[in-house]
Order: sequence, then structure tokens, then C-alpha cells
Amino acid sequence: MADIDLSRLSLDELKALQKNVAKAIDDFIARQRAEAIAKAEAAAKEAGFTLAELIGDKAPKAPAAPKYRHPENPALTWSGRGRKPKWFVEALAQGKTPEDLAV
Repeated sequence: MADIDLSRLSLDELKALQKNVAKAIDDFIARQRAEAIAKAEAAAKEAGFTLAELIGDKAPKAPAAPKYRHPENPALTWSGRGRKPKWFVEALAQGKTPEDLAV
């Protein structure tokens, strides 16, 4: 690897170098990923499968739409899935119904 005397470079040259290094790293990672996928697809094909058949549908799911909104702070919402947020439980304890908090 070539030694570069960074102390002799201007700020613009250093920023350009930084940008080029970041791009080179991204390109390297993309190449490594493509190679890994190709190897995995070849191994799956050798076993008589497609890679999709082996890993299934692992696509990220979109977050659920909010069903309930905090009565005083509209930035706080809950989709109705998972654990009930504290503000929702407190509102129910104060006599509100889930319909009162519906979006």
C-alpha cells in the first residue's frame, strides 16, 4: 500500500480522499455481498433448491398503522399490537375506553 503524506494535503484534498475511501469501502462490501449471495445460491442449487426456498420470505414488514393516540400528546401512538404502553393503561385506569383513544 502506498504511503500518503496526509499532512501535505489541503482540506479539499483530504475531504475528496475521505469521500473516495468511503465509496471504495461501500463498493468492496457490495462485491463481497454479491459473492456471498452467489455462493449461497450455488450451494442451494446443488442441493436442489433455490435460495428463496431455503430462507423463506424475510422481507421486512412495514410498521403497523396506529390505532390509538394519546389524548394530550398526539405524537404518542400505539398500533394495538404488543405490550400496551403506559399512557394507554393509565388512560384506561382513569375511566377512558379504547374507543375514546382511537385514531
